[in-house]
Amino acid sequence: MATAEPSLTNRPSTGVPAHVASWSLPPDWRWGVGGVHTPYRHAQEIIDALGRSLALVTAPDPAHHAWLFREARHLAQRNHPSIPTTYHFWQQHPGSPRGPGYLRRWVTGQTMGERLRRSGPETIPVALRIIRLVGSALAYLHDSGATHGALGPETTYLTPTGRVWLLGWQWAIPRDEIPMGVTPDPRRTPWAPEWGSEWKPTHGSDQWQLGAVAFAMLTGEVPVAGHIPPLRIARPDVPASVAELVDQMLAFDPGQRFSSIAGMLRRIERISGTSSLAVPSAEKGEEVSQEDRLRWATGDDYEVLAPLGSGTYGSVWRVRDLSLEREVALKMLHPTVARNAVAVARFRREAQLAAQLQHPAIVPIFAWDAKGEVNWYIMELEEEGSVADLIRRDGPQSLTSIGPQIDSVLDGLAVAHAAGIVHRDLKPENILIDRYRRWRIADFGIANAMGGELAGASGTPAFAAPEQLLGEEQGVQTDLFALAGIVIYALTGEPPFAGTDGKTILAAQLAGRMELDQFDSHLRAWLRRALAADPADRFRDAQTMRHAWRALVREAARDERRQARPLGRVWTHLRRLFVRPAST
Repeated sequence: MATAEPSLTNRPSTGVPAHVASWSLPPDWRWGVGGVHTPYRHAQEIIDALGRSLALVTAPDPAHHAWLFREARHLAQRNHPSIPTTYHFWQQHPGSPRGPGYLRRWVTGQTMGERLRRSGPETIPVALRIIRLVGSALAYLHDSGATHGALGPETTYLTPTGRVWLLGWQWAIPRDEIPMGVTPDPRRTPWAPEWGSEWKPTHGSDQWQLGAVAFAMLTGEVPVAGHIPPLRIARPDVPASVAELVDQMLAFDPGQRFSSIAGMLRRIERISGTSSLAVPSAEKGEEVSQEDRLRWATGDDYEVLAPLGSGTYGSVWRVRDLSLEREVALKMLHPTVARNAVAVARFRREAQLAAQLQHPAIVPIFAWDAKGEVNWYIMELEEEGSVADLIRRDGPQSLTSIGPQIDSVLDGLAVAHAAGIVHRDLKPENILIDRYRRWRIADFGIANAMGGELAGASGTPAFAAPEQLLGEEQGVQTDLFALAGIVIYALTGEPPFAGTDGKTILAAQLAGRMELDQFDSHLRAWLRRALAADPADRFRDAQTMRHAWRALVREAARDERRQARPLGRVWTHLRRLFVRPAST
């Protein structure tokens, strides 16, 4: 009987695990904040000298080191958008300060299993898109004669921006290169019916596992071979064409499945080209119409992959640049305002202003174009979503974790302000996070050259300054106010001022009503100054605010070190009892 893998689900880890704690990293490299245990493997975040987050993949059991090397060797030869790039293998040899382990792209987001447990079944279009992307990776593997063998909800990852990654590569190598008796765990991995008690991966079993992932996405339940109802019984609203697709992939007899993954993908393309997926609602009809317009306008240059969101003036889409073969973000003007010459001019001005700004904390703009009444620009795709996504997913953050990010964003604002550009709509949704976890400002949607027209009562009320809510003139202090509000949101998960409408929020701002008791005196003073109702009472500029931020973060770090010592805890307690905070 085969030996089952030791863990049922992926388990996050914090700190540096014991089996690599003695390793010496190259100069200017450092350990990341944590990692994840997967079956027979551990992936630890590691930051290289260029500031990139990489995954150091290791085998905690020394008996599996040769298996790890074979996995890395095969993975390094693979090149597909859903397969993480492998960069280097650290060999273990006498005198080596590290190894064995290999470095690949760091993949964040959540597994499909985690997503289903948290949010329930997917919509039909989203499920089809994910099936198509994972199927594309499988077709690529099969073309080379390889199989995956452990495809399932726990090896399929989805980033906040909708990118799909396939992991579990320790199983995607020839069977004779995997230690004898070691197999995936049937409790964790969809088990193809033809396997019985013996794991024997084939192209047909990969297809069955993809069908199991599809069934799970559409119903919320991972199917068990021999006990799978027809999809339309489990989810009646699924169109017949989609149900037939999934049911055929899950056929008990391998001979009844599609002859290849490529054939299955062609069926999906035919389904996606029909009207059977349309949901009869005005809102959905508008979404489909926007996508159709975008495909018509950009089809020669970009492949539209998925919607990412929408704002006041435009919608944002994940697309693939066909000439450069890379994924980027495309922002398109909403059709309801596309015929307005003033709106189009403002949209183009937004792209021109943002394209002038060069800073690590500002999302770069690559191109602007238009066809007919469709206007768009191309910007870098930030894989990890927004600060709003981060807080929804992981909850409030620590001051230590956001300290460097706020520092960088303030420096980026200083660059923008020096160029005469005020953002005017900073909020958690448009502070994006890239693959290296850097926070970056996007969507200068209401930005104008300073000294130009007034923006009026603009901005998102929860993070808008009083002068915005009153429709008065706005300057750099408007952005500084909003960023301070984002700091509170990142630390607490709540906006800075209570209220659901602009009038209520404005009243709280003018009265200075905000809950700051949970913060230390240094941070309270910084926030009160940054969130002052009168712009003249705030920080003079972004660099001044940045220097003050650095000082309070340093003081917080010193307090944390003192707290770690027994006498330090006594001193902190006495200070709280007898020392009054400075007036703010």
